[in-house]
Amino acid sequence: MNLLDRHLLREWLKIFGLVLVATLGLLLLQAMYDEFADLLEQQAKILDVVVYFAVTLPGFLAFVLPLALLLSLLYTLGHLHRNNEITAQRAAGLGLLRITRPLWVVGVLLGLLVGWLNASIVPWSVEESRSILQNLKFRHAARVEGASSVGVRADVAFDNQRQGRMWFFNRYSVLTNRGYGVTVSELDHHRHETTRLLAREARRGPGGHGWVFFDGQEIWLDPATGGVIRPLPFTEKDEPRFNEDPSLMLVFDLKPADLSFNELERIITYFAVEDNPKLTIYAVRYYGLLADTMVPLIVILLAVPFAVTGVRVNPAVGASKSLGLFALYFLLVKTSYTCGGLGLVDPLWAALLPNFVMLALGGIVFARAR
Repeated sequence: MNLLDRHLLREWLKIFGLVLVATLGLLLLQAMYDEFADLLEQQAKILDVVVYFAVTLPGFLAFVLPLALLLSLLYTLGHLHRNNEITAQRAAGLGLLRITRPLWVVGVLLGLLVGWLNASIVPWSVEESRSILQNLKFRHAARVEGASSVGVRADVAFDNQRQGRMWFFNRYSVLTNRGYGVTVSELDHHRHETTRLLAREARRGPGGHGWVFFDGQEIWLDPATGGVIRPLPFTEKDEPRFNEDPSLMLVFDLKPADLSFNELERIITYFAVEDNPKLTIYAVRYYGLLADTMVPLIVILLAVPFAVTGVRVNPAVGASKSLGLFALYFLLVKTSYTCGGLGLVDPLWAALLPNFVMLALGGIVFARAR
């Protein structure tokens, strides 16, 4: 890097740091405003509240970085342009691409950083904060209502098509990880029922391997007629072949936005074989997180041309145009994601199309500014 590159990076980094801290602070205050009353209602201790918000904060980073990049670029480049520094460099024969060269390096690095955050730090933050909040609610409800009624989901059904098993629980307790009123049907390749296992209660086996059923009976059926061949009652029955994960059984109770990247990847990998119609919105969210790596480059393409508009133009005009295009980008994202969720567009293309459109539009605007 030469002197001009270091000067531009130094000026940008100062504003970027301030905007990043200020934006994170505002989001943290918003989260505290939304959830502090709920935490107090759950009788959370001061340490619980501090730990919860400390764990929640890193989850904002992937969203905040592009926004902080946009605002800091508009301010920094606008400031340099008003001081005629950009004009002087262009008069010396430097093109706009050469002047902003370090920013493009920053854009690539931030894109990689966003991808890494979405794959590691943000998933940990989302899962851990949700676990803390859930445990606080369970702990409070257990004191008030009793443990038996805490975290109970009613009428839980799960169709494991790849292994030919259908599950149904009258009730499933997330707190105790036990199901009540259990029915498990095993199916042949024609989806005809061959065995039916009925139990008063079921839980995962030791170490999370297999399932253990209590107080029930196993019924063998004729696949052709559905008639009972032989029932066999039991007090306790181990089924090491059953490897279904309760978290996957309950996954569709959560919104895609409330799931981490790792959870979304696991859902897509598991349910892709079954062609589950509910999978679409989760796939759109998953591919959207991958597509977020292009957002820093889109921000630079939208910010640079309007931040260095002519000296006779009010800088607020260029900033407004840039922010307007960024708002258009979010509108395209929402529209495309909705179409993807409805099955009108392939989930992968629903995530990529808004980014491709804005990259093309930003490229045209940048080319004209040169």
